Amino acid sequence: MQRILTFHNSETESMRVDAFLVRRNLPRCSVKLLKKSQNHIYVNGKEVCVIERVYPGDTVTVEFHEKISEEDRLIPTDLPIDIVYEDEDILIVNKSADMSVHPVRTNLENTLANAVTYYYASQGQTDFVFRCLNRLDRYTSGLTLIAKNPLSAQILSEEMKNRRIHRTYLGIAEGKLSEPVGVIDAPIARETEEEIRRIVDFTRGQTAITEYEVLDYNAEADVSLLRFQLKTGRTHQIRVHMNYLGHPLIGDILYNPDNHLMERSALHAAQLQFTHPVTRQEMVIKKDMPSDMSLFFPEMHI
Repeated sequence: MQRILTFHNSETESMRVDAFLVRRNLPRCSVKLLKKSQNHIYVNGKEVCVIERVYPGDTVTVEFHEKISEEDRLIPTDLPIDIVYEDEDILIVNKSADMSVHPVRTNLENTLANAVTYYYASQGQTDFVFRCLNRLDRYTSGLTLIAKNPLSAQILSEEMKNRRIHRTYLGIAEGKLSEPVGVIDAPIARETEEEIRRIVDFTRGQTAITEYEVLDYNAEADVSLLRFQLKTGRTHQIRVHMNYLGHPLIGDILYNPDNHLMERSALHAAQLQFTHPVTRQEMVIKKDMPSDMSLFFPEMHI
């Protein structure tokens, strides 16, 4: 999707266009996008390049254009989506459980990506590219951050890489933990090359760090509600780490197949905290647990 930004130079000195844009809170990683042929910079209506100068009183307009390839095009599918927040640059959706984020060969249409594509296609936006920053497992519910244009995608990808997008999860685990707070620092690897299942492996694994805090305990069901902060982003990280502790998530058919207290993994992405890619405003977005999890802890809110 296209994004256009306009700035007025109220400085008392001249400077290069790229330096001017960095002063206007556009990170250097995003200014590099302007060197691509489909994007443009204008000073007082005249197209320029990043090395030219901006003078006091000038108006600078930058245009970021989407260039969609055929492989990026998805099948629009009319599925319900729960929009928690939206502006010109980002979309935050509360993903339901039992919905995959991206299409795969065996499921090309019934995913969050297809649903969001339909949402924008119905508004006449046929150039939308689905860029999800925090991919959730199929059975994990909760907040999903989506970049709406190449500018926000570039900036947020850099923020994610530098671990400046903070993700908080709520999960329900079997049993009562002996320690109310803790840090799980245990590397994760595939169990075998052919399987999706992961294990803690101190020889082959990649660094994985999860912080947890026990919020409540339900003695009748013998389950604990925990808050998790991810310091790394490995596949199945929370699920693997809780299984390693001996307190697997309830309903997790991969790591806790004998538990049937829920019909899916009891894991919910409850909060996102990050800096807005364009306005640079601090964002804190929250979403309470869905009904299948809150059934065990009805009084608990974020």
